[in-house]
Amino acid sequence: MRRSVKKSGSAERRSRIAIGIATSGRRDMLSALLPYLSRQRRLPDEIIICAADENDVDMAALEESGLVIRVLFSERGLCRQRNRILRGAPSADILLFMDDDFLMAPSYLQEMERLFASDPRVVMCTGTVKADGITGPGLTITDALAVLDGGEEPLERSGPDARSTYNGYGCNMALRMETVRAHGLAFDENLPLYGWLEDVDFSRQMARHGKIVRSGRLIGVHLGTKSGRTSGLRFGYSQIANPVYLVRKRTMSVRHASVQIARNLVANTVKLFAPEPWVDRRGRFRGNLRALADLLRGRLAPQNILAFD
Repeated sequence: MRRSVKKSGSAERRSRIAIGIATSGRRDMLSALLPYLSRQRRLPDEIIICAADENDVDMAALEESGLVIRVLFSERGLCRQRNRILRGAPSADILLFMDDDFLMAPSYLQEMERLFASDPRVVMCTGTVKADGITGPGLTITDALAVLDGGEEPLERSGPDARSTYNGYGCNMALRMETVRAHGLAFDENLPLYGWLEDVDFSRQMARHGKIVRSGRLIGVHLGTKSGRTSGLRFGYSQIANPVYLVRKRTMSVRHASVQIARNLVANTVKLFAPEPWVDRRGRFRGNLRALADLLRGRLAPQNILAFD
């Protein structure tokens, strides 16, 4: 399905900027986010939403936003949905993938465009997350606005312009689409559902063709909304299976994968008997053990989670 709504903003652009949002099961969150995208000093030329179900999108909210929005549909899975967006953005110069619970400072797109224009070697950039609800119970939009509106510094004091980084953070990572098209790059659909570490995998593909940078001038807040996420058992399995798969694929170093696996194993074990209310530690621990058993038996694969109840 394809849906367009009213265009807004200047017609004169040095680059054509699209925002891509993959969403599933978070209709209300997506509807609440859209009005804040119109706060950008440099409006996007287009927003492409890829949903897994028609009920994931409130068309009335899209109409009210006043932004250029297209809605695409794909089978559920972050990598599948992001690939659908890649295929659906043939005219974009820069494509910013953002989560449906990420709020940007008003200067974000303006600074992003400037960064890409200033250095043709940059093929991907990611921003600075001032607060991340993924590490806690989650943040509200009010919390995010307090951070963004109360803490925005003059850009000359906001931090380094751009520094090299190993990977973009999936909640906000922008791609130079010329590079994506020239090399036929895509997200790996062998990482199903939540697609954990898909940002690392795609970043390391992009890194073969240019620079990946993190900018102190691209500011945002990740709410870390808990609804619509995968089960603890599946996520725990992915915490082991996905990094092992990426090491074998050579898009993640052994060192980075070892740190990820060890950190998650320790956290899930230590917090098993006193878990945070918002984390299914028991499910994650069981998933970790199941993955380790499959690793020893030579059966480990990210897709195995599709067979879990």
